[in-house]
Amino acid sequence: MSESLDLGVIGNAAIAALIDREGRLNWMCAGRLDGDPVFCALLDGEGESRDDGQGAWSFRLCNQSATRQGYLRNTPILETILTDSDGNQARVTDFAPRFRRNGRIFRGATIIRIVEPVRGTPRLVVSAMPRHGYGAHPPVVSRGSHHIRFVLGPQVLRLTTDAPVDYVLNRTPFLLDRPQAFVLGPDEGLTDSPMAIARSFLDETWTYWLDWVRGLSIPADYQQVVIRAAITLKLCSNEETGGIVAALTTSIPEYGASGRTWDYRYCWLRDSYFTVQALNSLSATRTMENYLLYVSNLAAASEDGYMQPLFGLGLERRLDEHTDIALPGYRGFGPVRHGNAAYTQVQNDGYGSIILAAMQCFFDERLPELGDETLFRKLERLGAQAEARWDQPDAGLWEFRNRAEVHTHSALMCWAACDRLARIAARLGLGDAQARWDKAAAAIREGIHKRAWNPERQSFVATFEGADLDASLLLMAQTGFIDAQDPRFLSTVAACEAELRFGNHVYRYRRPDDFGPPETAFTACTFWLIDALVRTGRHDEAHRIFDDILSHRNHLGLLSEGVHVDSGELWGNFPQTYSMVGLINSAKALARPWEDVL
Repeated sequence: MSESLDLGVIGNAAIAALIDREGRLNWMCAGRLDGDPVFCALLDGEGESRDDGQGAWSFRLCNQSATRQGYLRNTPILETILTDSDGNQARVTDFAPRFRRNGRIFRGATIIRIVEPVRGTPRLVVSAMPRHGYGAHPPVVSRGSHHIRFVLGPQVLRLTTDAPVDYVLNRTPFLLDRPQAFVLGPDEGLTDSPMAIARSFLDETWTYWLDWVRGLSIPADYQQVVIRAAITLKLCSNEETGGIVAALTTSIPEYGASGRTWDYRYCWLRDSYFTVQALNSLSATRTMENYLLYVSNLAAASEDGYMQPLFGLGLERRLDEHTDIALPGYRGFGPVRHGNAAYTQVQNDGYGSIILAAMQCFFDERLPELGDETLFRKLERLGAQAEARWDQPDAGLWEFRNRAEVHTHSALMCWAACDRLARIAARLGLGDAQARWDKAAAAIREGIHKRAWNPERQSFVATFEGADLDASLLLMAQTGFIDAQDPRFLSTVAACEAELRFGNHVYRYRRPDDFGPPETAFTACTFWLIDALVRTGRHDEAHRIFDDILSHRNHLGLLSEGVHVDSGELWGNFPQTYSMVGLINSAKALARPWEDVL
């Protein structure tokens, strides 16, 4: 079976899984979103040439000939219709339970799958074969009268079902003459039959998501685009701690045998800010509130306010990078990695990312508790770091591993940290603090204008006193650093288009890095171009680019990290929060006002 990123996401902000077009669950991490992938077939390149089902959980009809797939409207509940060569059909309904109960959100670490006949008499084969140790080891398996117990190293999962357990263990075809429920979760007994639990949880989960979507403030145009992106971003959060992963996968290469296979299942301060900003714009502010608790814990543990660029979902600071030899990689392109050595880097943009993410909580009167001076003083410690580091070399937002320079974007975000602290101080009536941070912001602004502007290129450039460009320069107007009609920004946009834009796609940069020149466009950068075009009045062109990007989403409306310019194929970790954020931001920027539609 040839893998692709035609995958659906199910989850509940505690657990998540990826399911392919044929209804095969081929990626799920145990315990947490960054845990051991007990279903890991997505990275088992050998799976393309074998049929042993290792690392996957599948429902397949005998003589299966076709499938179709879609989400239940405004939910992350996924339906897959399986059809065999005689026209018999079965429906698989997949979800992770999430609903309100006893005054709190229930989000158990459970995956529920319901398979039922739709037409005729389909014969079904069920295969559930997890592994552990990043694909290295099979589980110890034992059975009960209605369940299978998988011991996966320190993790123990129980699959409870009203289907014949023997048929599941031995992958025996059987007639699907009635609905069958499968509940995979902790090693605990159920309080009712699997089907009763599954149906009850399905109804409550469906109701929860419809209510959640109803509370979103969405644009008049591109409504389904925005709703699907918002739900997907929610599924990339760990609600227990407030952390937000950059993507749900590790080691999907940026392209082919590039060697650019990184683990994105951690909380980057930068990426999380973009996610919080996008959800805030839709009035989904609870993710921001949870995230602020997360970063408050991080700040409290840092005596001087220094922040590394990424952390584990449980506030872990050490994320050592390892290569996992048991998994060949996506389509056989390795190496497969877990952990990310970027945690050791200096990336000075993170201070601005945190403060920008916190900004709304000081101004949004809808929130039950507004930010106060106590929170502000915690943020000031981060601002002091920004003030000290804005002109110091770092690895930059692209996380270069073998070079350090003074990156314009890092300086820009340090300016944003000081600028927003001044605004918050004004809101709180803290005159001395406002004057202090206004002065710091002014000094950084002057330095950026002096050192990041290249008169020969008539453009801001990626590094101080440099000559190369990168796509982050397109964000200078969005952050409020420069007016979108300023001739310097207009000429910077033109320079970025000339060097980084290929058709309707934008590269991060073109200068070779540790792995050579990038081979795929970075989808978030294309959305940054759309934002710049809208701000500079080029709406029609922005619309055309956006419509083209929409055509590159997979069949369920999801995007990965990048697009290969020549083939149009999705590559990179999936689903990428950067990309889903871009869908929301661009849709809102391009949509007509509601009064023009109704």
